[in-house]
This record gives sequence, C-alpha cells and structure tokens, in this order.
Amino acid sequence: MAGYKLATYQTTDGPRAGLIVDDKVFDAAKLTGKAAYGTMLGILNDWKAAQGAFKAAAEKAAKKANKSKANKSKAKPLPVSKAKLLAPVLWPSAIYCAGANYQDHANEMAAKDNRPPPPDPHTLGLESWHFIKASRSLANPGATVKISNYSTKMDWEVELAAVIGRPAKDVPIEKALSYVAGYTIANDLSARDRGRRPHIPDHSPFKADWVAHKSFDGSCPLGPWIVPASDIKDPQNLGIKLWVNGVLKQDSNTAQMIFNLAEQIAHLSSRLTLHPGDLILTGTPAGVGAGRGEFLKAGDTVKLWIEKIGEISNKMA
Repeated sequence: MAGYKLATYQTTDGPRAGLIVDDKVFDAAKLTGKAAYGTMLGILNDWKAAQGAFKAAAEKAAKKANKSKANKSKAKPLPVSKAKLLAPVLWPSAIYCAGANYQDHANEMAAKDNRPPPPDPHTLGLESWHFIKASRSLANPGATVKISNYSTKMDWEVELAAVIGRPAKDVPIEKALSYVAGYTIANDLSARDRGRRPHIPDHSPFKADWVAHKSFDGSCPLGPWIVPASDIKDPQNLGIKLWVNGVLKQDSNTAQMIFNLAEQIAHLSSRLTLHPGDLILTGTPAGVGAGRGEFLKAGDTVKLWIEKIGEISNKMA
C-alpha cells in the first residue's frame, strides 16, 4: 500500500495542499477531484472522509508515477526537491504549546538555577500547562527568521507537533489520540531576554510578557509536512534531535514527556473546543540554549529531526 504525507506548497495560484507520494507532490484537490481539498484546513475539516480518499489517491498516484510516460492529467506531480514547501497548516485557529514538559529539560533548568530536580507534577495533582503562540507566527521550512534586531538571547526548542483532525471537547484520555490527524515538527523559538517586562517589579503579576517571549514574527518554524497519525502508532516513542550549525544540541526521545499527548489533549479540551488544524506543540527536551548559556545569532542554521517524520531547517538573520 502506498504511503503518503500531506504538505502545503507554493504554486502560481498561491498556496495549495499537496499529497506527497514517492517523493512527488500532487495537488490534493486535483488528484482526488474534491475542490475543498485545495487547502490543508479544507482537508482537516473533512478528515474522516479524506483519509479514505487519500489512501485511494496515493495508490493511484504511485501507479502513475511508476509509468514511463508523463502523466498528462491535471494532477501532474512536482518533485519534492523542486517544490517550495510552506508551513503545512495555513492558518490554524490556535497553536497551544506545552511548557516545561520533558523531564530531562526540567532537570536541566533546575540545575542551571541550583535547584533540586522538580517532583513529577502528577504526584502534586497538577495537569499539563500551555501557553499560546499567534497563528501568524509560523515560519516556512527553509525560511530565514530575522532575530538580530529583536533578541540577543534567542533560544531553540525542537518539539513534536500534533495536528487536530476533528472537533474535540471534554475528550477522555483513552480516546484523545483518535482526534489527531497527524504529526509534524516545530521549533518553539524563544526570546529569553524578552520574557520579563523591564521597569516592572519582580513580584508583580504583570511582569511576564509571553507575547514578546514567544509570539514574534517567525517564532514557530513548522514542517516540512504532516505524517498521518495512522503511520505513527506511538507518539511517545520517537527520537527527537536538533543541531545548530551541524553541532548536536538536543538528543532525546518523546518518552521523556511528563504529560503525554493524550493527557494534553484531554486537559486542553476540558477548557475549550479544539478545532481541525489546531496545533499542539508538546514540549522540548534537554539541550536548549538557556541551559548552556548559548544563544542563536545571525547566520546560524538550525536543523530539527523527529523519527518517522523527517527534518526541517531554518537560517537566522
């Protein structure tokens, strides 16, 4: 059975949703004959039916790709290497980001501040904690992110991102993963020196500035595509890595998450309805710049990799 990935790519008609089969990008709407599948949100809003349509389309596309003659249909493919891939979801209604959600990262930051390792929050009766990034903070795969005039302590954070595939409200943990359409890779760029407002007392409840810290332009590189959830049986057992200028900085596994993805979906959906296309960034492992006293500068290239998904790179400017 032919596998597939979902992407958004630039065309002369603007961004279009694509189906990637055998390293070729097919226009999803033209391949399936469903006009609504011209955008990723159109696909995700019909995800239950779309899965079957894409499996059939992937089989059809694989057969055509193996023929020696060029495909003369409207769904003529483009090699992935020649496609300009964009952030796969344009634009989600929300981007939810889990904070302090890897045990190795929590231990790393505690050591930096000369504190003992924190206890498992489950033992304290706590639930997952999230902040929100602005939808328009997304950056495309390969895009250049301008940081030099914004922050001198720009940090990297590789994260597994889950893409919601149907409305989720008050979802039980045991059913939570069935609401996930697929997975992609995100870099939760963080301006460490912009997170606390100057000239405000440290004890003030208004000291934090989460917008400046987390939601500046380009603060969420995303991609390169979405791997269907059916292809990733266990999101809690994936290798996850990040390099800066070819030097490995983060090297962990999603098994290190404190609150797993199912717990996060259940908790978020108890607060509000999650909608198709919404992103959940599930936290970052140890190896961030703040723990090392290292930060990104203009000219740096950051590469992220997650097992069974692929890799994404961005350059800082």
